[in-house]
Amino acid sequence: MELGKRQKLVIIKVVDFGVYLASDMNNQEDKVLLPKKQIPDNKTVGDSLDVFIYRDSKDRLIATTNQPKLTLGDVAKLTVAQVGKIGAFLDWGLEKDLFLPFKEQTRKLQPGDEVLAALYIDKSNRLCATMKVYPYLNKDSAYQKDDKVSGMIYEISQQFGAFVAVDDMYSALIPKKELYGPIAVGDYVTARVTSVKEDGKLDLSLREKAYIQIGADSEKVLEKIKSNGGKLDFNDKAAPELIREQMNMSKNEFKRAVGHLLKERHITIEVDGIYLNANNKEKQ
Repeated sequence: MELGKRQKLVIIKVVDFGVYLASDMNNQEDKVLLPKKQIPDNKTVGDSLDVFIYRDSKDRLIATTNQPKLTLGDVAKLTVAQVGKIGAFLDWGLEKDLFLPFKEQTRKLQPGDEVLAALYIDKSNRLCATMKVYPYLNKDSAYQKDDKVSGMIYEISQQFGAFVAVDDMYSALIPKKELYGPIAVGDYVTARVTSVKEDGKLDLSLREKAYIQIGADSEKVLEKIKSNGGKLDFNDKAAPELIREQMNMSKNEFKRAVGHLLKERHITIEVDGIYLNANNKEKQ
């Protein structure tokens, strides 16, 4: 019998409160109880059943014919049922909620939150959930460079960037240099595949290719100037940090957008900033 997995077992004994299951009829020692209310009709000794093995509220092995939303080594979206003093408990489709220890959480949780979780066996041989799903994600997606993908951000690293589970199952990363604006664990994002690593992991960007993105960036800069009364208090020579903070763009992206606006004669660039041209002021 394998804890945390669905498996086919044989009924070896019938009792008032259920049936005992084992790997075969000759195995009378290594057995597990399937409660009476879980037994399909017309099943008796010698019949096989497809069951899931977990632990009940008294920490005893028990079988169920119900299908849990998560099995050992898999990743799935689950809802937080409650939060206690030692961790959270997730609804995974069985009578006993699944324990998610505080140390396995990547953000503060509230009842009703949806989390991406994996199932593992802890040192006490109990089933637990973890939000640190990186080791459990697949690396064999069919996605290629420039494909559009969507997924949940499950962890954010100050060193590497934002880790994303594409389609809730494939390993991906938005590198730190590609992060613009506020993002948080639990957010769903739509992104573009910028590269597929040799091991199959995906690198993502929240932005389009430069020649596509320039139109949206130019409009963003123009609206920023208009909202500031017709002037931006810095120009394309400003520090990259200031540009990222104010515009959520890299310096190169900002320069491309400003260059486009200049070519279209929407703006004038001065030493102390960027000014809206007179013909655009009339349209405000």
